[in-house]
Amino acid sequence: MTSADTAPPPSVHDAALDEYRRREAAALAMGGAAKLARRKEKGVLNARERIAYLCDAGSFIESGLFGTSSSNWSDQDKTPADGKIAGFGRIDARDVGLVVNDFTVMGASSSTTNGRKIGHMKEVATRRGLPLVFLGESSGARLPDTMGSRGMGALLGNDATQYQRTRETPWASATLGYSYGSSSWYGVLSDFCVIRKGAVLAVSSALLTSLATKEEVDPETLGGWRVHAEITGFADLVVDTDEQALDAIRTFLSYLPSHHNELPPVRPVPEGSGADMATIVRHLPERRTQVYDVRHIVRTVVDAGSFFELKARFGKVAVTGLARLDGRTVGIVANNPIVKGGALDTDACEKITSFLVLCDSFNIPVVTFVDTPGFVIGADAERRRAPGKIMNMMNALQLMTVPKISVILRKSYGQAYLNMGGGKNSDEVAAWPTAEVSFMEPRFAVKVVHGLEPGDAGFDEALEAMNRGNTIWDAASMYAVQSVIEPAATRDYLIRMLDVHRSRRSGGIGAHRLANWPTSF
Repeated sequence: MTSADTAPPPSVHDAALDEYRRREAAALAMGGAAKLARRKEKGVLNARERIAYLCDAGSFIESGLFGTSSSNWSDQDKTPADGKIAGFGRIDARDVGLVVNDFTVMGASSSTTNGRKIGHMKEVATRRGLPLVFLGESSGARLPDTMGSRGMGALLGNDATQYQRTRETPWASATLGYSYGSSSWYGVLSDFCVIRKGAVLAVSSALLTSLATKEEVDPETLGGWRVHAEITGFADLVVDTDEQALDAIRTFLSYLPSHHNELPPVRPVPEGSGADMATIVRHLPERRTQVYDVRHIVRTVVDAGSFFELKARFGKVAVTGLARLDGRTVGIVANNPIVKGGALDTDACEKITSFLVLCDSFNIPVVTFVDTPGFVIGADAERRRAPGKIMNMMNALQLMTVPKISVILRKSYGQAYLNMGGGKNSDEVAAWPTAEVSFMEPRFAVKVVHGLEPGDAGFDEALEAMNRGNTIWDAASMYAVQSVIEPAATRDYLIRMLDVHRSRRSGGIGAHRLANWPTSF
């Protein structure tokens, strides 16, 4: 008698485990070896490689691995994980929720099953206080599944909060390929959206758009990185590779708390922080009409290497970004005179408003560096709804409940004085001795009041009169600014005043009055 004759027959459990392993292997194979190889040839990561790169090693646990198409039974074997991989992982030892589109499976098209996955991830992340990450690359709604009233009812009729944002937890997204439908929705709904060059974010594909408009449409023109970095402002950052995009998400989340009822993480202060404060004034030109890049001043003040600029290519007259002061996260808003002399346009107003909403929602104090002659005016500005954009920004600023500290570096004129934190629109207003405050540029005031141009008789005398009282000392004498500080003392002043204004009564947690403000407007 051989050992084979005495071996026990396969059990029901063995058969079940074999079936499990077969299904697991099929799901993990995604769209198949050929499709995965083509991506590799292009230097583009697949969905599971993106997860492995972004998450701490071994930390990802999948939710819905065995999901497949539930609309067409014939598609079950062709839809591993139903084209969207969901689950929980850790980034820098913090738990996050992830929804990662697998374009190798039916173009990661939206369906009933993968819609349930997204809904579950949103629900768990919100209830348990986890950041949520979306890695976008999708073809839109799945056809023909969504055609007809039954298809629409199945896809869209089971989640009343599908696109609701109330910012209980941070959302970060990356546009890493052609992203239509839900990928574009979650991209623009996120607090941070990074786009890889070559990717496209749009409502519908170039093919469908061409059919609808009867004109040939180029995908890059429709929704490429330049469109969203420079025109719409949807892209917070532009990168060259998948890896850079995922690194950017990791960096962004490092400044944010996991949820709105905790403070952002505190990091060690890098060596050399503040080392150049003694010479910071060299970045400010002696002539008040001379331009300069305010980012040199920002980087000198904040912790070394900590400034993470957002929307750098959009609304460039303003600078917004996250940084650290003494290891603590702060939001930076600054006028940048190197562009339009620092005069705020409607794009800059939108950019600042969006950033203020982010900071107020996640307990991030805001530091404002001011040097602006006012708002861009003219027929084009009015057509771009300048009054509404200016008041949106003003309203957001006044509704904020996180600490706000403003430092006037040079010019602060007109309504922009208030929009940039002047008066009681900041908890503290400080100024450098170089600062001046007035209703408008003195030369313009001479023209308005006296009708005189430079070179006209009496112009110089009228200009001298308009310049009286513009210096910061007059504002300081009536306590319109709380402090006049030496430029070299700016870093120490901000660290100290931010410590004063961190609320002991609430533990530093704000009231989040901007939490349901639209992300994109």
